[in-house]
Amino acid sequence: MAQFSALRKGALDLSLYPLAYAGGEVQELNIGLMPCLTTSYEQGLAWRKAEIGAALTDSLDKKGVKIITWIWQAGGVASRAGKVVNPDDIKGLKIRGGSREMDLMLKAAGGIISSVPSNEIYAAMQTGSLDAAVTSSTSLISFRLEEISKNLTTGRGKSFWYMLEPLLMSKSVYDGLSADAKKAITDVGESMQAFGLAEAKKDDEQIAGIYTKAGVGVADMDSPAIDKWRKIAEAEAWKDFADRNADCARFLKLAQAVSAA
Repeated sequence: MAQFSALRKGALDLSLYPLAYAGGEVQELNIGLMPCLTTSYEQGLAWRKAEIGAALTDSLDKKGVKIITWIWQAGGVASRAGKVVNPDDIKGLKIRGGSREMDLMLKAAGGIISSVPSNEIYAAMQTGSLDAAVTSSTSLISFRLEEISKNLTTGRGKSFWYMLEPLLMSKSVYDGLSADAKKAITDVGESMQAFGLAEAKKDDEQIAGIYTKAGVGVADMDSPAIDKWRKIAEAEAWKDFADRNADCARFLKLAQAVSAA
């Protein structure tokens, strides 16, 4: 969490950073993990050239942070109980969503919310104090949750969980570079977006094989399931976010203008 402040102060040069982690410091950045707002990589990456991308860039610039590479990561659900695809599937489950907005949607669907930190998910599921966790495909792999899960919902194809995790740079550090160095940073940053997309999608596919090999049931979300989740997200998470301040409402409106792919 402290990395964002360090970037702003110039104490840290670069960070691959989940943008919503800075949501406590800059409210509108919570839009980087808004349930059902982004439901595909193509839609998320389209933000960069849309008005929402310009608004995010301007907001971060004013806070002393510059986006170098736009990267999104899909997420899924690991469950020690039944599979989680539709909203009815989480009724009564102790579940961790990973953000205020995600938790609002899950609670409205009947889940019992747990604010377990990501690095404590394994222990919580192992002891039974947590039934299911929503997190990125990469984390679902690195946390080895296949060892204690019975079902996995992947992020491949469709997901209600997409997080903007860009490569960020301290603006004061960037501004102190020569013109040639700035161009090099910008050019390389843009060139890495294709790599980031390919690797993120690779994790979404790889996770299915890892969990299947461990004997875990694997399911995917489809458009009808996403539509059910979106109705809940709009009424709960989106409304809560828009009501916080004028910038949050503006960001949400701009992001909604980027159509789903």
